[in-house]
Order: sequence, then structure tokens, then C-alpha cells
Amino acid sequence: MTTSQPRPPSAQAASTPGQGDKNGLALLVIASCQLMVVLDITIVNIALPHIQSDLEFSTTSLSWVVNAYTLTFGGLLLLGGRAGDILGRRKVFVFGVLLFVLASLLGGLAQNSGQLLAARALQGVGGAIASPTSLALIATTFTEGPARNRAFGVFAAVSAGGGAIGLLAGGMLVEWLDWRWVLFVNVPIGLLIALATPRVIRESPPRPGHFDITGALTSTLGMVCLVYGFIRAAQEGWSDGLTLASFAVAVVLLAIFVLVERRSKQPITPLRMFADRNRAGTYGIMLTLAAAMFSMFFFLTLFVQNVLDFGPLRAGVAFLPVSVVIAVGAGLASQLLPRYGPKPFMVTGSILAAAGLAWLTLTDVHSTYLGSVLGPMLVFSLGMGMNFVSLTLMAVSGVPAHESGAASGLLNVTQQVGGSLGLSLLVTVFGTASGNEAERQIPRFLARAGPAERAEFQRTGQLPPPWGDEVLTSGVSAAFVVAAVFTVVAAVIALFAVQVRPSDLERLQGGRETGS
Repeated sequence: MTTSQPRPPSAQAASTPGQGDKNGLALLVIASCQLMVVLDITIVNIALPHIQSDLEFSTTSLSWVVNAYTLTFGGLLLLGGRAGDILGRRKVFVFGVLLFVLASLLGGLAQNSGQLLAARALQGVGGAIASPTSLALIATTFTEGPARNRAFGVFAAVSAGGGAIGLLAGGMLVEWLDWRWVLFVNVPIGLLIALATPRVIRESPPRPGHFDITGALTSTLGMVCLVYGFIRAAQEGWSDGLTLASFAVAVVLLAIFVLVERRSKQPITPLRMFADRNRAGTYGIMLTLAAAMFSMFFFLTLFVQNVLDFGPLRAGVAFLPVSVVIAVGAGLASQLLPRYGPKPFMVTGSILAAAGLAWLTLTDVHSTYLGSVLGPMLVFSLGMGMNFVSLTLMAVSGVPAHESGAASGLLNVTQQVGGSLGLSLLVTVFGTASGNEAERQIPRFLARAGPAERAEFQRTGQLPPPWGDEVLTSGVSAAFVVAAVFTVVAAVIALFAVQVRPSDLERLQGGRETGS
């Protein structure tokens, strides 16, 4: 935002009597929506073993329950941000929330895998409309400086901690009710948000523009093909014809996407956003950290329930410290950012995340929760909390008001795309490593198995404990090795790419804004 531009209506009214309370309610509504959207990425994770047995998914194809959501979410986030800029952010926000509610209801009623995946994809569309609009609403409701820093701190803590909260909530719902309730629970929450929004959030004025449908479709379909290729490779191998064809189509679609964006007058992805070194570095860090984070939750959820034999509720409680420590890290960074700037927290946070994942690579069938899982999770979570608030601020700092939707959308899209790509890639690593371990374990199992065990193995193709535990743990440990590499890459980007200028610190401290 430049100094010559008028402030948005919400910012202009910030000093009027009672406006502070109304802004507080607006932040509550916005944060609640973000919590619901982010929570739904992981609340389903805790129910994965139950979904797998009920709807007959394989372990590798089970990742589509996560990716069907994150791919449409990530692929359409930029279109959602643009819709808010053009049509008015409040009305687009409410529409996205209501679409999310409908998809959640349909997912809870799903009777087969296809219906569930379709509903999860539709959920992603709703989230893609609501989430970037919610972040843009913060940028235009709170003036740049301490007030906005605190709002972003809340938003970042919700975004980062929502994953662990989802695991806890999912555990309770699956344990006490049924896995379907991890989807049904969104219905009353979303309806309350939709009803409250017109009462506490002002509508932003619509701006002229057009929707880059071609860019949205080519980017989303390209990512779907890329993720499908990785997951197919885990099941059929890298020489499989459909695997190679999927990668080829992905390359073509993504190349078309880049060409379309370069030639479009109003692209869905303003490539000029990447011209700023700090913002490009921010997106790169988010991409790699999200790849590690999504994978950690996915594989640890399977490990604690299948190997440590935790029930859904106990598994959810086991992840609760993650939420607490992420909030601590986000709060610490939010308080100290005006003094030190974001770079130290990006570097330190990425190194801590890498240390936590490196520790998790030591996991084996003899590991315990307290001895081998809790400690690494806490180290990883502290680093992620420090990173999320820093990345959120850097992504939109100094961006003109009319491009805040695009800037926030790009941050969110790198998170979701990074998570989807990372999970699909690590599922491939998991599939290869666990397949190699299965080749070693199957002869041992057959040498000791009775007729009934042999028959069950021939029917399901799954090794029972303890042989199956060895297979799963071997794949999980290998996946964590690659996840740790992702976080090391994030640390390198933070160290060498991000350069905070004095004017950046001035804005963080509430000083005079500079033009963008």
C-alpha cells in the first residue's frame, strides 16, 4: 500500500468508538474460518485407518484422502483471492464457507471411496475461496504496524496449530462417534461463521478485473497429474507407462500455465510477485516446510495407531503438545519481530524443524511415544511456529491493497502445493522402502505362519504384526529422511535469499509505509 492511496474503509474507521471491539470480533470470525479450513487438512488424518478399512483404500492410495483436498485447495487459492478482489471480499468469503459446509456434509454421507474423494475435492474448492479472502481481510481491516502484527500473529498461530488441533478433535470424534463426524462437525461451525460475517465485517469495494480461468485450470490439473504420477510410481514403479504419461502431461500443462500467466494482463499468478527477493524466498521456504509438515502428520498418525497401537483419541491427545508449542513459537516470533526482523526466525525455525525430523528418522518398531516421538515433535513444532508468523508477515508486507489477495493467495498456495507434492513424493519413498522391507519379511512370515494366517495374507496382501510393523516403520523412517532434507533446503533459502531492509523493519514497527 502506498502513502498516496486511501485506507480501506475498515482501516479508516479503526479509531471510531467501539471499532476496536468490532475488529476483535472480526478477527475471531476470520480466525475461526481459517481454523476450520486448516483443521480439515489433518482432522481427517486421525480417521485414516478407519476410512481405509471402511472404504477399502490401500496405504498409498489413502494419501488421496488428503491430496484430493489440498490439491483443489492449493490449485484454486489464487482464483479465490482474485474473486475476493474483484467481487468483494465479504460476499466471496461467505460463499466459500457455505460451499465448504455443503462439501463436508456430502463427505460425511459418502458410501464409497469415489464419493469421499469427490467431496474432499469440493471441500478444497470451498477452502480455496474462503482462506485467501480471510487473510486479505486482515490486511485491509487492521492498519500496518503493531495492530496488524498481532492480528497476523493470531492468524499464523491458528494456521500452524490448526493441524494438531484437528488431530485431537478427530481423535475424539472417531473414538466417541464415527469417522464420518470429522466431516459433519464443519456444518454447524461453518453456518455460524456465515451468519456472523455480515454483522462484524464490512464489505470491500469491488474492483474491475477478470478471472483467469485458463490459468487456474492448467495449474490445478497440472498439479493433479504430477501428484498422481508420484503416487502411481509408488504402486507400479517408475517405468510404468501411465506414470510416465502422467508426468509428461503435468509438464505440458504447467508449461502452458506459465505461458498464459506471462501473457495475461490480469494473471491469476502475478509473476512479478516473485521479482521481490524476500517474497520469492518466503514462498520457497513455505513450499519446502509444508512438504515436510504434511508428511510428518500423515506418517506419524499411521505410526502411532498401527505400530504403537494407540486408539484414535489417544493418538489425538499425543499430538496436542504440537499445537501448544507451535503457538509458543508463533507468539515468541510475533513479539520479537519488530526488533530483530523475520530472517533470524526463518533460519532458526527451519534448523529446528530439520533437527526434529532428523531425530524422527531413528524411529523403529521398538520406539515409544515418550522416548522417540514426543521430543522430535516438540523441536519440529517450535521451529514451525517461529516460521509461520514470519512468513505470513513477509508475504504481504508492503503489498498494495489491491494485490493483497494475490499475495496472500500465493503464500497459501505454496503451502498447499508444497504439502501435496511433498506428501506424494514421500509416499513414493515410503512405498519403495516398505516394499523392499516386505520382500525381506514375507519369507520369514510364511515360514512361521499357520494356514489361517497364510489365507488372510493371500486375501489382503498385508502382513500382520510384527512383520507388518517392520514394513510400515521402515517406510516411515525413510520418508522422514527426505522430509528432513526439505527443511534443510528451507534453512538455506532463509539464510542466503532473504535480506530484510531497514524499511521492512520500519513497517513492522509501525513506521511510515513505503510504496510498493
